[in-house]
Amino acid sequence: MRHQPSLLLGIYQALKRTRVLEDQIYYLYHHQNPEKPLIIGKGYLSTGQEAISVASAFALQPQDWAAPSHRDMGLHLARGITFKEIFAQYFCRTTGLTRGRDSNVHFGSAERKIVGFISHMGAALPIANGLAWAAKYKKEDYAVVTMFGDGASSQGCVHEAMNYAAVFKLPVVFVCNFNRWAISTPVKDQMAIENLATRAAGYGFEGITIDGNEVLQVYETVKAALDKARSGGGPTLVECKTFRMGGHGTHDPSPYIPQQEKDYWKMRDPVLLLRKFLEEKQLWDEEKEQVLIAGIDQELHEAIRWAAEQPVPEARSVLEGVFT
Repeated sequence: MRHQPSLLLGIYQALKRTRVLEDQIYYLYHHQNPEKPLIIGKGYLSTGQEAISVASAFALQPQDWAAPSHRDMGLHLARGITFKEIFAQYFCRTTGLTRGRDSNVHFGSAERKIVGFISHMGAALPIANGLAWAAKYKKEDYAVVTMFGDGASSQGCVHEAMNYAAVFKLPVVFVCNFNRWAISTPVKDQMAIENLATRAAGYGFEGITIDGNEVLQVYETVKAALDKARSGGGPTLVECKTFRMGGHGTHDPSPYIPQQEKDYWKMRDPVLLLRKFLEEKQLWDEEKEQVLIAGIDQELHEAIRWAAEQPVPEARSVLEGVFT
């Protein structure tokens, strides 16, 4: 076995925590009182592609930074963000990560070395470059991982960031969650190439295409790219082939995605793939699964109750902590 059982079980539990949490966000969104909603705005979920953010988080060293996208809940949880913080954020409470000023995925945590997400897709890459440039300039031993989707890859700032990282050989890893849909635009209408990783050659660094639903493959590839970055080897583009098992957000029933495509990728669910692997290695069984689920459910519902009781921000606080 290439990996320690403790690592394998830790990754599986992180995948499961991510899936259960986001399923609950979806449920709350569709079953709340519209006159007095708990979830303000929408939810943007990673269902079906959790392996990318979870594996990337496990590949990071404590000193590394991450600049995630909007479908990287698994990374947030693996880096220490709690269920309570997530629900306080979604409910716009003062104890949320943005102190109630924003909702859903627009948050970061400097203490956990996570850059806050920006809605303009691809905008995280230049910021990741800035952090990587600081590491190189200050001769500090950390690397940066940043995530984006295939839709974001068509933006100009993404190309500029990759070219810059190549020229200055920055310690940064670009991880693309190639989930085949840019909101409702299929990948065939986005680009004329099969593998996004081939673009890396044009910038002058390595590009790798992998199965984004095989969590251990993602872990090994991103870890190797981060090790290379820290040792002065420069950037890497890791393209993870995956699928968004739902709409763009909780508001989107995704009728534009063919049912055949949904059915195919349901069989390639990354959570089920790892569970099957663990069972084959006799590291997991149904009894352990039920104990894990019970623990997550208890933590989840305690977090919801706690977050719902937290205060909302006062209007006068809107000018605190900002440039005026």
